[in-house]
Amino acid sequence: MGCTLFVNSKDLPAGKTIQAHLVEITDGGLDYTFDCTGNVNVMRAALEACHKGWGESIIIGVAAAGQEIATRPFQLVTGRVWRGSAFGGVKGRTELPGLVQDYLNGKIKIDEFITHNFGLDDINKAFDAMHDGDCIRAIINY
Repeated sequence: MGCTLFVNSKDLPAGKTIQAHLVEITDGGLDYTFDCTGNVNVMRAALEACHKGWGESIIIGVAAAGQEIATRPFQLVTGRVWRGSAFGGVKGRTELPGLVQDYLNGKIKIDEFITHNFGLDDINKAFDAMHDGDCIRAIINY
C-alpha cells in the first residue's frame, strides 16, 4: 500500500479548506475517507471531502467524551455516508466465529503482528509502548 498523492493542509492557500482542495483535485470528491484522529473537525472534513452520491467516510478514531459531530444536512442528503467502524464492522454473533476459525486454520495471519507480550502488572508499560509507537499489537496476559 502507498499513496499516489500527499497533501499537506499547511501548504494550501489561505482560506482554502482541505476538503475543498480534495474535492477539486479528485474531480468531485473521494470515494472513501477515513478519520483515525478522533478529532470531530477532521471527521467533518473527511465527510465533506467525499464525492456526492456515493462517497463514504469511515470514522475509526474515538472522540473525547462529550464531543459531537456536526455537518450541514446537505452533506448527507446528497448521498454521502458517515459510517462508524467499531470492531472493524464485524458483526460479533454472526461473523466472529468464522474469523476465529479462519485464524485457527491459518487463513488469517495475526501472530506476526503481535510485537509485545505483557503481564497484567505491566499494563502501563503496554500503554507506554502503544503511545510511543513502539508496538503494532500488544497482548496483556492475566
